[in-house]
Amino acid sequence: MQLHILAVGTRMPDWVETAWRDYAKRMPADCSLHLREIKPEPRTQGKTVAQMMDAEAARIRAALPTGAFPVILDERGQDLTTMALADRLQEWRELGQDVALIIGGPDGLAPSLKAEARLRIRLSSLTLPHPMVRVLLAEQLYRAWAILHNHPYHRA
Repeated sequence: MQLHILAVGTRMPDWVETAWRDYAKRMPADCSLHLREIKPEPRTQGKTVAQMMDAEAARIRAALPTGAFPVILDERGQDLTTMALADRLQEWRELGQDVALIIGGPDGLAPSLKAEARLRIRLSSLTLPHPMVRVLLAEQLYRAWAILHNHPYHRA
């Protein structure tokens, strides 16, 4: 199984790239973590928010790996504990298909894309900066893997 993070936004600060690579390289080959950056729609062309989100949604759909289980990160999504995320990771592995976790842009995700998701989760009740979401998600996926394999990274 591969975990694909599709994130709207490019040109992240160095600390984001460093942290992302650190967690991605910790993941084993049978549960590898991959990032696909999605170009955000320019915010200066006079388009409505809905038009910008629709354009980004089209780019996300084009980048989705075929047959991947789509999971949307959304502020109104299901609130998971780390242990519950580990349970989800185990369920995804048992499905035997890749998972695509989708992070929206500055305005969020188009309603049509949200409706297509098989699951909607949230990382926090707090508003988080998009670069930090990538790092936090990568860390939590690694922690979930560590829990499933009794790795000492997670201390309950």
